[in-house]
Amino acid sequence: MTVVPTWRLRAAFARALSEMYGQEVPAYTTLVEVSSEVNAGVLRRDGSAAERLGTIGRVTAERHGAIRVGTPQELRQVAQVFAALGMYPVGFYDLRDTASSSIPVVSTAFRPIEPAELALNPFRVFTSILTPDDRRFFDAGLQEELEAFLARRRLFPPELLALAARAERERELPAEEAKRFLKLAVAAFKLSAEPVDRSWYRRLEAVSSVAADIGGVTSTHVNHLTPRVLDIDELYRRMSERGIEMIDEIQGPPRWDGPDVLLRQTSFRALSESRRFRLPDGRVEHGSLSVRFGEVEARGIALTPAGRDLYDVMLSEVDARLTTDRGPAGVDARSATDHRPAGAHARAATGASRQDVAREVWAERLPGSESELAKQGLGYFRYRLLDRPADGRKPPVDVAGLIDGGWAGVEPIVYEDFLPRSAAGIFQSNLAGNGSRDTAATGSGRNAHWMQDMLERTVHEPADLYAAQSQESLRHVLTRLQETT
Repeated sequence: MTVVPTWRLRAAFARALSEMYGQEVPAYTTLVEVSSEVNAGVLRRDGSAAERLGTIGRVTAERHGAIRVGTPQELRQVAQVFAALGMYPVGFYDLRDTASSSIPVVSTAFRPIEPAELALNPFRVFTSILTPDDRRFFDAGLQEELEAFLARRRLFPPELLALAARAERERELPAEEAKRFLKLAVAAFKLSAEPVDRSWYRRLEAVSSVAADIGGVTSTHVNHLTPRVLDIDELYRRMSERGIEMIDEIQGPPRWDGPDVLLRQTSFRALSESRRFRLPDGRVEHGSLSVRFGEVEARGIALTPAGRDLYDVMLSEVDARLTTDRGPAGVDARSATDHRPAGAHARAATGASRQDVAREVWAERLPGSESELAKQGLGYFRYRLLDRPADGRKPPVDVAGLIDGGWAGVEPIVYEDFLPRSAAGIFQSNLAGNGSRDTAATGSGRNAHWMQDMLERTVHEPADLYAAQSQESLRHVLTRLQETT
């Protein structure tokens, strides 16, 4: 009997979802084509150096998706579907306070967690869940109506969930069952043709476009799919030349002369899509919604907690330098602590863009080489033993000594996760409006423990996963040195 192992299920699902989304959003196909062109050009230009953060095969095949659900039950069910594909919850992201617009969601990402599985297929899905009990966005009456609406819908058929549970348990499916699973799974994320209740959708949209996209329809859908590119600045330029409107700025770290870190993201703006609407009198008419977009990403080196702290300090420094414009009578128009909203197209008084200012800050604060990142404990790396002449010296046991003495080399560990502020910046740049928020109200408590309880699954901490890889390689180097010296 032919069986399909977990990683092949994951790869097949990613391909099928990409094909479906390309049919629904043709500009996404253009994005994939341009990404492939840019990647091929970087490979020709830089040779093997272009694959420093992943082979061209992996980078070309790599995708991340984004979906949104409304209830803990829906979240648990989608977790079951992804578990069948060897994808598990990693990280907790609270987007509610990261933008000036109303974004009432918290999120996690489902992805492979083992390096070997990531190498086979690194598909990941950023998954957000609505927070109806957050009084900053929803009053008690709207919460009750919203929860009743969400309770009536069913996103995933029982057959799909049963096949998913079997696939997770057995880590494979017979070929026919695998085919059926993939058909049902892809269909679950397809944009529904069912008419949207216009008045209900508009009520939620007044609070948040994101809330309407989740709770204003009877199904879920792919919100965006994201290829990976090796030169995101070049991609941004080429997409703009093709007449596709991009958001104002690339989110995340700037382009600079040092090592790429964390994650850079951009997208084309949400496109107007034809939808059918049901009116209060029962009639159905055609209209449009603009909620889905095409995102692209460039991944860099994973940073340690110390590196992330430095990253936050650098972001604050960029914000401070961009908020020094003076109002009348020498009064600051914006205070240094009044951070410009994520995704805003910011310029300093000198006319420099956010990216220009960030480059200055990065050059001042961040080490300019991978080895320095490793020696200062700011980035995660795998360590490998180097050939060096035997001189009778005892090898050091610290990372800086191993690198400076020529005992060990470093290989970057790719950042596989997301940045809350950047995610919110992408969301905000594609919203139909800012929505509404009662800043005097108290928000509902959400954290990684809440997410774990709702999922009834472990939510892995990204730093723990990177640290385990790095420490294992360092132990291997030290063990080999003890054996050979």
